[in-house]
Amino acid sequence: MARRGPSQDSCADPVAELRDVSKVYGHGDALVRALDHLSLTVLRGDYLAVMGASGSGKSTAMNILGCLDRPSTGSYQLNGTPVESLDDDQLADLRNRELGFVFQQFHLLPHLSALDNVILPMVYAGVPHEQRQLRARAALERVGLGQRLTNKPNQLSGGQQQRVAIARAIINQPALLLADEPTGALDSRTTAEVLDILDDLHRGGMTVVIVTHEDDVAARAEKIVHFRDGRLLD
Repeated sequence: MARRGPSQDSCADPVAELRDVSKVYGHGDALVRALDHLSLTVLRGDYLAVMGASGSGKSTAMNILGCLDRPSTGSYQLNGTPVESLDDDQLADLRNRELGFVFQQFHLLPHLSALDNVILPMVYAGVPHEQRQLRARAALERVGLGQRLTNKPNQLSGGQQQRVAIARAIINQPALLLADEPTGALDSRTTAEVLDILDDLHRGGMTVVIVTHEDDVAARAEKIVHFRDGRLLD
């Protein structure tokens, strides 16, 4: 059974820390406060599910955790790095080095094979050429696609595309894996297969945060937090 609320395990060190973070869009009468003095700590080794209705702030929090957006106020540290102090180039480098992303719509490049989609983050990370193919093949084999290396996305099922996306997300051994509604476009059988992979990654030591509106998906996590009106519910 999932434990609800942030971890109280003082033995683990933080991977991601949001401290008193607010995010505001617009001005005057059109002002929207997407996050309202939010504090959230993700500890190394956590498997955390984030839930909340549309407009609750969970996607905004995910974007900030993923260095895709910046807080209006407050601070964010990712693996010990104060994110708000970084320029755009430094932020992109941190994102590629420390984060892995899995999205609902896969976001694979259609003209590249499964293997080349997985290789791409290593190119940006400066991984030596001779290591890229070996690591990409191993990652695809880990998610059960060792026989699909040369297939392009349109030659793969939705579940297979999501497996490629997971392989791509973990290829640089990120400190934090962020999965935003990763099963939203999948049927129930394929959903279970993808969640089994995420469970296995967590058992292997990876820190995972998954955003979902589905109770059965959230139940796979060890901890669950609920958002409402830009804040965490007690």
